[in-house]
Amino acid sequence: MSRKIAKYLTALTLAIFPCICAQGQNIQLHYDFGRNVCTSTVEMFKPDGGGSTYFFVDMDYSPKVAGAYFEISRELCFWQESKVGWLSAHVEYNGGLDINNGSYNNAILGGLTYSGHSKDWSKTWSLSAMYKAIPGTVDLSGRAQVHNFQITGVWNLDFFNHWISFNGFFDFWREMRPWQNTEFIFIAEPQLWVNLKNIKGWEKVNLSVGTEVELSANFIGKGFGAMPTIAAKWTF
Repeated sequence: MSRKIAKYLTALTLAIFPCICAQGQNIQLHYDFGRNVCTSTVEMFKPDGGGSTYFFVDMDYSPKVAGAYFEISRELCFWQESKVGWLSAHVEYNGGLDINNGSYNNAILGGLTYSGHSKDWSKTWSLSAMYKAIPGTVDLSGRAQVHNFQITGVWNLDFFNHWISFNGFFDFWREMRPWQNTEFIFIAEPQLWVNLKNIKGWEKVNLSVGTEVELSANFIGKGFGAMPTIAAKWTF
């Protein structure tokens, strides 16, 4: 997909951390200036005594549904009250379809996540190092290249008494792409939101407006690209 908001990016980004008792669901709608299409994102996060579960679904519209991308992950942290509560085990699956490009490569990931936060929780972050299996991938000589890796970072920074949120993620992974003669892929999606519920009388209006910039290398095609969006988000 053109945007992997996915990966852990929620209205309450801190909610991805396995040792925090918080919940977060949101719907986002982005207009992508680079491709002149709209993309919707539905995200859900739910913690429990053993960690947390997270999933999202991205759908592209041009104007009909042109593609869909899905990720689901589980953070395992049965030791939340211990001295290593900042460390969790991570498992994940992702895949999707596109009417122009066919199926996306399905991937299965597993690894470790480090997470942290400021004293007032206004700043949160995580870093994951994972093994990534991508069945069906081959190198230039046609040999299978299933075994790969991925590094993911996520952050959420709130400013001015939660009026402004700056959050996002980056992914760096290895995936053989013989058709474009590349092997490593990078994508980052910083977002900037203005949270309108801070307006007096709007306390129950969980609407945010803002923008995102997708920065990528060898993701949609070979080389570097940047695509801005204008977006709205409703948090439940």
